Amino acid sequence: MSVDPIQVAMAAIVGLPALSVLCLALPSWFGAKISEGVVAAVIGTAFSGALLASLGLLSLIVMDGERAIEVPLGTWFNVGHYQFEWRLVGDRLSLPFAAFSAMLVGLVGAFSRRYLHREPGYLRFALMLAVFGTGVELVVLAGSLDLIFFGWELVGLTSALLIAFYHDRTKPVEHGFRAFVTYRACDVGLLGAAVWLHHSVGHAALVEGSPWAGLVVPATGGAAMLVGFLLLWASMGKSAQVPLGGWLPRAMEGPTNSSAIFYGAISIHLGPYLLLRAAPILASAPIVAYAVVAVGALTAIHGAMVGNVQTDIKSSLAYASMTQVGLIFVEIGFGLRYFALAHIIGHATLRSLQILRSPSLLHDHHHLEQQLGGHAPPTGRVLERLIPRPVQAWLYRLSLERGYFDTLLVDRLAGGFRRVMLGIDAADRAVVERIAGSAPANSAVDVPEEQA
Repeated sequence: MSVDPIQVAMAAIVGLPALSVLCLALPSWFGAKISEGVVAAVIGTAFSGALLASLGLLSLIVMDGERAIEVPLGTWFNVGHYQFEWRLVGDRLSLPFAAFSAMLVGLVGAFSRRYLHREPGYLRFALMLAVFGTGVELVVLAGSLDLIFFGWELVGLTSALLIAFYHDRTKPVEHGFRAFVTYRACDVGLLGAAVWLHHSVGHAALVEGSPWAGLVVPATGGAAMLVGFLLLWASMGKSAQVPLGGWLPRAMEGPTNSSAIFYGAISIHLGPYLLLRAAPILASAPIVAYAVVAVGALTAIHGAMVGNVQTDIKSSLAYASMTQVGLIFVEIGFGLRYFALAHIIGHATLRSLQILRSPSLLHDHHHLEQQLGGHAPPTGRVLERLIPRPVQAWLYRLSLERGYFDTLLVDRLAGGFRRVMLGIDAADRAVVERIAGSAPANSAVDVPEEQA
């Protein structure tokens, strides 16, 4: 039987990162020691191979003028009328995303060998990085919403674990848990969209379209609108959009290299990627597209305001990422697909470099002052002159409080839910105690012979 090199290349984009996970996990499982050089070599080889395969397939599509390359890899399981198929799709959206994801994961892996040199958790970090890279490649090359969900969960799990990387401290664990809860609450949207597509259409596979493959559009406008809003909800959580973005600056508790790859480069852009796949649904349900624009615009304004009052560089970069991703949402809502894709790649590359360089900020600032022969010039304040001082004070307070979204979500929504649950628990205990206390004191109680 002949082997199709195109299928081999498509499978390698996902298979090589997955193989690196096995190469790192299995020896560790059996107690073998792996040197830092070997770990870095495994990560570098796997993602370099994925990068070359992605670029080769992208070149093939551009030269031949094809829209997409589909590679079926078989069925995982069947349940009644449902079957989970492993099907990969390479097109003008997935292959550029897969290429720059593999490139950035490989670069961060190389950077981490020095940054985490002799760190006790270096192998754990590298393993999570490999799992993350595998999940990302699954998301971008998935041929159905079912497979997208599979990779989506791998990305979310590794994100929470790496935020809590320094688990000997309280705050990283708390912030990792907050990100995990936010992901789980919003992933309901992705799962619900897949279920509803299976219910209304019969499948959740990507179908051929222009300029790239997209999700199938339900026949009725109401179903399309429901699926669109569910996908928007899932994207808001993953991409830290208003009002769910409070976890993003807290995610900077993790190592700088994981912050760069997750919240500056790749993970935060998976929300826009999902919306680009759902572009046909947005076109058929304009109200969802308007909602995408509104969410993105509010997030961009919020991120720009709050980012200007941050006192540390990583939090400032986190809000800068939030601002740019909000603008990408606006572009997607207006149908600027290629522009949004270029914006994603450019912003991811720049922001990743900035976060990796953030520990050297003071050195860079002093170097800039030396080049200028004194202190760096102050930034322009034209906008401040146009805004009345009372309004400036109000905006400053609003920015310091991060738009009061944390108060509304944590204290009011989550806190109110917790108080309701505690009340129900107290009522349940009171009923149980009353029933137990009303039983006759001399009532016979069966006692096992062993206790008699």
